[in-house]
Amino acid sequence: MKLLTTALLSLGLTACASNGVEHYKAEQPVLDLKHYLNGTLDAWGIFQGRSGEVKKRFHAVIEARWEGDTGVLDEHFKWSDGTTSRRVWTLKRQPDGSYRGTADDVIGEAVGEVAGNALRWRYVLALPVDGRTYHVDFDDWMFLMDDKVMLNRSYMSKWGFRLGEVTLSFAKR
Repeated sequence: MKLLTTALLSLGLTACASNGVEHYKAEQPVLDLKHYLNGTLDAWGIFQGRSGEVKKRFHAVIEARWEGDTGVLDEHFKWSDGTTSRRVWTLKRQPDGSYRGTADDVIGEAVGEVAGNALRWRYVLALPVDGRTYHVDFDDWMFLMDDKVMLNRSYMSKWGFRLGEVTLSFAKR
């Protein structure tokens, strides 16, 4: 009986921790991706491993533009170890208001849902580590704070095991 109670409590806590983006539908300001992700943005972030230790820091400059319901985000990263990288996202707004996104290092499509001030992206990233490439699941949450600032927290996992987190802030120029 004690084991059953513990299992049910664990399931209940897991359910509470996995709120969908609709939980934020009343939050302000409302996130309009075509408006916020337009022009030049700066982003500063950290990657933390499973223990919470900061492994890398970065700064990114993002050039974003839209034509109709299709947006392009051209991201240029400078990492704390002196390396650089680039990712170019193509985003497409869907008729139901969701978004689909592609990039060279994204496996398949990213799926994005927006509600209130929140965006939730889910995708698989081909992540190079020490000469090998791993397909890593990202659960990416962004929250618009005001017309200039958006905060982002990404949870990385593989086979359901947490690998680390990426935290960053965006600022519109």
